[in-house]
Amino acid sequence: MKSLWLRNILHRPWWVLLVGILFIAGAGIGAKNLYFRGDYKVYFQPDNPQLLDFEKMQEEFSKNESATIIISPPQGSVFNPQTLRLIYELTDEAWQTPYSTRVDSLANFQHTWAEGDDLIVEDLILDPDNLDSDAIDKIEQVSLQEPNLVNKIIAPDGKASVINITVNMPEKDKTAAVKEVADWVRALSESYQQQYPGHQFYHTGIVYMNEAFAVEAQKDAETLVPLMLLAILAVLWFLLRSFTGTLATLLVIVTTIVATMGLTGWSGIFLSTATVNAPTLIMTLAVADCVHVISSMLFALRQGKNKAEALHYSMDINLMPIFITSATTAIGFLTMNFSNVPILADLGNVSALGVMLAFVFSVTLLPALLMVLPMRVTRQQEHKGRGIEVFGEWVIRHHRRLLPVTFVIAAIAVAASFHNRVNDVAVEYFDHSTAFRQSADFQEQHLSGMSTVDFALFTGEPSALNDPQVLQAVEDFSQWLREQPEVDHVNTIADTFKRLNKNMHGDDQQYYRLPDSQQLAAQYLLLYEMSLPYGLDLNNQVNLDKSATRIMATMENLGSKEFTAFEQRATQWMAERAPALTVTAASPALMFAHIGELNMDSMLKGTLLALVLISGLLVFALRSWRMGVISLIPNLLPAGIGFGIWGLLSGNINLGLSVVLSMALGIIVDDTVHFLSKYRLARGEGKTAEEGVRYAFASVGRALWVTTLVLVIGFSVLSLSSFALNADMGLLTGIIILMALAVDFLFLPAFLMVFDKQQSNEGVRE
Repeated sequence: MKSLWLRNILHRPWWVLLVGILFIAGAGIGAKNLYFRGDYKVYFQPDNPQLLDFEKMQEEFSKNESATIIISPPQGSVFNPQTLRLIYELTDEAWQTPYSTRVDSLANFQHTWAEGDDLIVEDLILDPDNLDSDAIDKIEQVSLQEPNLVNKIIAPDGKASVINITVNMPEKDKTAAVKEVADWVRALSESYQQQYPGHQFYHTGIVYMNEAFAVEAQKDAETLVPLMLLAILAVLWFLLRSFTGTLATLLVIVTTIVATMGLTGWSGIFLSTATVNAPTLIMTLAVADCVHVISSMLFALRQGKNKAEALHYSMDINLMPIFITSATTAIGFLTMNFSNVPILADLGNVSALGVMLAFVFSVTLLPALLMVLPMRVTRQQEHKGRGIEVFGEWVIRHHRRLLPVTFVIAAIAVAASFHNRVNDVAVEYFDHSTAFRQSADFQEQHLSGMSTVDFALFTGEPSALNDPQVLQAVEDFSQWLREQPEVDHVNTIADTFKRLNKNMHGDDQQYYRLPDSQQLAAQYLLLYEMSLPYGLDLNNQVNLDKSATRIMATMENLGSKEFTAFEQRATQWMAERAPALTVTAASPALMFAHIGELNMDSMLKGTLLALVLISGLLVFALRSWRMGVISLIPNLLPAGIGFGIWGLLSGNINLGLSVVLSMALGIIVDDTVHFLSKYRLARGEGKTAEEGVRYAFASVGRALWVTTLVLVIGFSVLSLSSFALNADMGLLTGIIILMALAVDFLFLPAFLMVFDKQQSNEGVRE
């Protein structure tokens, strides 16, 4: 089979190219089916428990997805005629936002007070054209004393104010709806910024977080892929000094990406913040296959073989190693299906498909191209080809010193890996250079964090919310939440009941407490609701039959560990204090917190399976149980060292990093397989361990150096992303790949020369 395959490629290269072009064209047509989804829900399975709780809460109460405008005056507080007029006018026009259902701000806050026996309910800012100092002082006094406003709508120092636009967007084509809302609100802010110069406008909320996901994905696709392509071409030209080799590699890269993304379109997989990076990964990995073929061919040409003989030699010794390395890399990516994050599983599947297509094209299209294109060896190539051999001789001479030194360094680095912890902060997915992150940081600095945790308290009986005992439980829980250090603001119906009770007792501050009878509470609530204008009802806090209420806690921008610990602490407190009430907690921030920890647990199982499958393939490829066991050491050490370095640099493992272990395991096997296969070949010919190491360095050392450099550059390009999940994944993977080369060049040769003393003929019988 191998001879037939080689004969067809070497003697019928034009036929091979024609068949390849037809396949690529057919596959590439599927790219027309690709579409992009950028909303945060793509990170969750449809049956995710936290997502189901969140959607149930959205159905029980009104939706609370929002686009938030934060206004900061040129100087001082917002309590001046110009800024208050701005808030009033912008609030009024914000109702025209597409899909909007509610707008909350200082201007339309429903302020209540008593006038005789009557309850007056009206907007806090009624007439912006007649705001004298007394009116402004009253607005300021009410704003900074009202718990429903401070840290939610108004900063405690009055230097920033919020206009919160609640939207009810369609689930179908949500990405387009997000863009429509975000663009409309941004344009509205820009128009008012021109009318009120000096005022600063910031945009946060779920809508703008969703938009940021989409914007960063688009930015990565537009910048990182071209940058990666240029970097690869520059490195290949510098290291190979072969126009034909560089051109052939470029064609293989392009055709692999076209075929992969086309087949992805045919399969129905959509593009996301994760899968838009598949071309970058595929491009990087496709280069590795091509470099091994071209480097071995150049090595043979330097030995005096003609092009056909050199290509035959290259394909003969590289076919199995390239297949094994491609298969192990694909296995690493496929284990990403253990991930609880659907788009990470999609990334794994697309990348695995691309890796195997890259293998097919590198052993068909690439040799066919090399046959039909002119190619020769330059003096620079001859000189550079010997550099790695000099390094190999240095390793051989010092192998007895290298082994203990590298072992100790590796042990220290692996120990540092225990400093890592799973911790996702959704806001910190975005770099400080992004507009969304700057807005979120401004909000956290002046008002509150952007993250929320909503608690739904269910009584199980209609109108039971008016029961004084239930109201007291709501009040106690609300006060407990306010006492927690992570909480910036609590929005609770208990504050409204207390305010109404005070109003109905002539605004006597002594009555700022809950009503002491169910009948009074029901009357107050009914009277208040009848006075509220359209769009500002209490459905965001109370359900229709008054059997449940939602308490919204605005949190600091914390990590996943802090969020899950807070949720557990809160639900346990309620279970002990009010066991008759059913409590559920939900929010996007809480969903991300849970998925991070679940995903890491799942990916550890996937990594274990990948290790078993890859080990089996290595035993088969190297035809030796002993070599298979030996190969595990240089395959596991780089990951341990890489995570140790990460533990010292950061220590936080986010969603993107949770898949690095299984993904990197499949990639770093490549160097070990190529080195050991050449070492094994020399040992099978009767050479000693030292001679085997020397031959491995001479025949494949340069290729390993080139492929590692290309892979590190490729993943380093990914680390330039402004989206932390992609950037961190690229950086850590690049570190692990670099450590893999160090282990294979320093530790593995020394280990082989010290411990592989078995006679070569015994190795052959294995």
